Amino acid sequence: MKSMLVFLSLVLSLALLAGIGAPAAQQQGGFRFRTGVDLINVAATVIDRNGHFVSGLRKEDFAIYEDGQPREIGYFSADRVPVSLGIALDTSGSMEGEKIENARRALDRFLYDLLDPVDEIFVFRFDASPDLIQDWTTDRDRIARALGRINPRGGTALYDTVAEAVPLAQTGHHRKKALVIISDGNDTSSETDIDDLVRMIRQTEVLVYAIGIDGYATPTIGSSAPRPPQQPPPRVPIPSPFPVPGGRRFPYPPSPPMPPSPGPRGGTRSRGDDRVNVTALREITDDSGGRTEIIRDSRDLDPATASVADELSKQYFLGYEAPSVKDGRWHSIRVEIRRGGYIVRARRGYLATP
Repeated sequence: MKSMLVFLSLVLSLALLAGIGAPAAQQQGGFRFRTGVDLINVAATVIDRNGHFVSGLRKEDFAIYEDGQPREIGYFSADRVPVSLGIALDTSGSMEGEKIENARRALDRFLYDLLDPVDEIFVFRFDASPDLIQDWTTDRDRIARALGRINPRGGTALYDTVAEAVPLAQTGHHRKKALVIISDGNDTSSETDIDDLVRMIRQTEVLVYAIGIDGYATPTIGSSAPRPPQQPPPRVPIPSPFPVPGGRRFPYPPSPPMPPSPGPRGGTRSRGDDRVNVTALREITDDSGGRTEIIRDSRDLDPATASVADELSKQYFLGYEAPSVKDGRWHSIRVEIRRGGYIVRARRGYLATP
């Protein structure tokens, strides 16, 4: 009888410990707010009109709307939260030589100096097909060795790579999840359709950033002297109403939100040109709350990746209970600052996948 009482006491103790630990585990994962209720996570980047990050805001300074209706912010953090980050590096033939060396140097600084040691990373390289050269790890040396072994070759399977990288990023252990794409060309080899890719990204919480190397783009501020392009096609830069933090680059205007069920679109997204397809990159990044940055020279990869790291470290992180049923529809999200004069960039919505 005594042994039975000891056994029951042990079982009860274990049950209590499990009950205490479960909510913490759910909150760390960031997917559940409490049992049976989905939490919609939103990373918000706030900048002023000069492109400088705005710090010191409080929960009361923010307002979130879903489908135009105000929602109560149930979770708020102004501190840097750890990130589960994927890197997708173009290693097609056009990246050979100086471009790939500059990419390695920029990523070394990005990984060792600019990210937090607790941030977990994975790395895809892509040419005519995606290749996961390093799965989730916090070991920067392993990543550096993997990057050191790559040799550029072949075509550019950008869409196929993002289609594999985004679901992997979504499995990250940290609440904030992101993907950084570095490429110097248009997609030439993918089987994935970009409309399907955009729909897939909308079903995740992954912030997607793209850095495009385009020798014909508007020169970057503060970059080393660029090489003159040969026979550049005409392009008129349009100032963006959403300045890049730091007040640099990004001469292209934001693309409008996509409709819930995007149909085929062509023309500007054609694969007939092997230059960076800015429109396609914007479609991949903008709904997620990330952004596309176009640089003129691979030597600008260092400040461009530093800008992404700085943004990830200075975002506000908010969460609210999803009021919508899982109807498979697109539900818009709008984040506002109650103070005037600030610009907010955040995910534009989510698909309520059944």
